[in-house]
Amino acid sequence: MATTATILHADLDAFYASVEQLLDPSLRGKPIAVGSGVVLAASYEAKAFGVRGGMPGRQARELCPQITFVSGHFGEYQRLGDTAIKVIGDFTPLVERISIDEAFADVAGCTHLFGSPAEIAGAIRRRVRTELGLPISVGVARTKHLAKIASQVAKPDGLVVVDPGTELEFLHRLPVELMWGVGPVTKTRLAEIGVLTIGQLAQTPGWSLERLLGPAAGEKLAALAWNRDPREIKTHRRARSAGAQSAIGRKPAEEDVFRPTLFHLADRIGTRLRAKSRPGRTVTVRVRFANLNSATRSVTLDAPISATVILAEIAEDLVRAVLAEHPNEKTISLLAISVSHLEERWDLELELPLGLQDEPRRPGTKIGMARLAADRAIDKIRGRFGWDAIGYGSVALDISRSVPDEFRELAEKEL
Repeated sequence: MATTATILHADLDAFYASVEQLLDPSLRGKPIAVGSGVVLAASYEAKAFGVRGGMPGRQARELCPQITFVSGHFGEYQRLGDTAIKVIGDFTPLVERISIDEAFADVAGCTHLFGSPAEIAGAIRRRVRTELGLPISVGVARTKHLAKIASQVAKPDGLVVVDPGTELEFLHRLPVELMWGVGPVTKTRLAEIGVLTIGQLAQTPGWSLERLLGPAAGEKLAALAWNRDPREIKTHRRARSAGAQSAIGRKPAEEDVFRPTLFHLADRIGTRLRAKSRPGRTVTVRVRFANLNSATRSVTLDAPISATVILAEIAEDLVRAVLAEHPNEKTISLLAISVSHLEERWDLELELPLGLQDEPRRPGTKIGMARLAADRAIDKIRGRFGWDAIGYGSVALDISRSVPDEFRELAEKEL
């Protein structure tokens, strides 16, 4: 690992909401949310009332009656996000973009041109504010993990530089949920054993973390708690998985609720996999219940898939298995599908019609190939006439899209 703090993490503050306030000055200083049925993003003024992304719109209005909902300008999000990343690229070619509104950068090789890492970070912030009119927070540290935490501490619209000599002092006093990989479920589990800060996590025996979180997660978090993070900047990243999720509010855990949603998600994922010729072998679903607890289940297949109907059917089976394991959970609030173990190059292997029960889901069978052929025909029609020109029937078309597809596309990684 580096011995000096030259890694930057830059993150545009409340990006979607900030763009809306930029486009409509009358919204500045007011609580706003992007979305309608579901909050896609909230301004800092709305967050002060407890409004958060993923929250049902009705709940947001209860917390903040004066909140203003806007539909969103997705083209502007993409344009301004791209421009902000290009500003960072004007200082160093070592830029790793990890989402539409944030990126890592290594400035070790350009300090002789632009000054110290802190001066470079300040220059980036000034240019983004001056040229785009948007606030951006930057963290500077010796590792990627600590730089990202520093940018979170810097929010809103700030700069935090962590000196290598004081990094553990800085890190260990912070709440554990600032760490990469610590979501609500992990935070709750750690709190049950009295771990609330990163420092307390660092002092927890490894065997205790592994028993609580599993070997991989326990070992990873233990290393990060001591700022052991050898990852380097990767300027060209290919996604190792493709996923999509849908926040559906509070709906009954019934077939007529989850089947259309899963089909729509499978449609989006399958389209992306086919466009890049990268089928995947492992399908994972996540179900979030009304109490915000989540459950996941996955299956690894003999052959990689990208057909929409096959993916949807497998996801349905996995969700049924999750619900069977949680019979007391009667309400769901979010569904997600992910396909991993993507193939770089794959030749379809034909299979004989042996009358196997899962034959329609095997890509090399007659039925499996027919399903993929139908998908490719639909892909061509959509490519020419648009996404809504054709679909797979009422199960997919009747879904209520509380999250616009344009918003989902902004969050999708390049395969």
